[in-house]
Amino acid sequence: MSRKFEITDAQHGAAFTVRVVTKADKKEVVGVQDDGSLKIRLTESPAGGAANTQLLEYLAEILEVDQTQIEIVAGSDKPNKIISVKDVTPGWVEDHLATDED
Repeated sequence: MSRKFEITDAQHGAAFTVRVVTKADKKEVVGVQDDGSLKIRLTESPAGGAANTQLLEYLAEILEVDQTQIEIVAGSDKPNKIISVKDVTPGWVEDHLATDED
């Protein structure tokens, strides 16, 4: 059963879940997983927080926001994470991620 990618209203912005794959050949947004999380490939290793840093930088670039607006609020040491983006709406995030939902 496929679940819709969902971006929720957070207290000061938007929040969504991601599934991170590290040590990939290139960084890219792959698409929406069956559980509704957004799958993202990163080139960095999780060692020393390098992948988390790359994730925040990459999301800031895609969403066209300052990196200080993006935070990993849960799962910083796991592949599944909850991301919060301050001062944006769920619609802003959806438009910038341009996810295709079938």
